[in-house]
Amino acid sequence: MRYLLLIYTQEPAEAAPEDIMAAEMKAYNGYGDWLTEEGYFKAGEALQPTPTATPVRVREGKTVTTDGPYAETKEQLGGFYLVDCPTIDEAIEAAARIPGALHGSIEVRPIWDFAALSATEAVAATA
Repeated sequence: MRYLLLIYTQEPAEAAPEDIMAAEMKAYNGYGDWLTEEGYFKAGEALQPTPTATPVRVREGKTVTTDGPYAETKEQLGGFYLVDCPTIDEAIEAAARIPGALHGSIEVRPIWDFAALSATEAVAATA
């Protein structure tokens, strides 16, 4: 089953020192290697900081955009991994190994496989 592992951490007020960034990148590279070796890795990306976000809403037929993040929170979505794990327990193990889990939180979200469902089942699954 496919899962999205959403990485939530506090965005730093200023850039981390180079040696700390290098250690963090090494940890994430090692994690990516592990995901690949396990056969779980499908995709993954880091996101730019929340001030670069553009929330989009449609109200009364009109598209409305605003600058910056939609909600003030202590932790922001900083990146994700798309994995394919046989069980939720394996997805949780994969999430626990993400370096950001040491100082943030990882949300494990199963992905609907609508292609495997009939139209009636797909509508019922989202109700």
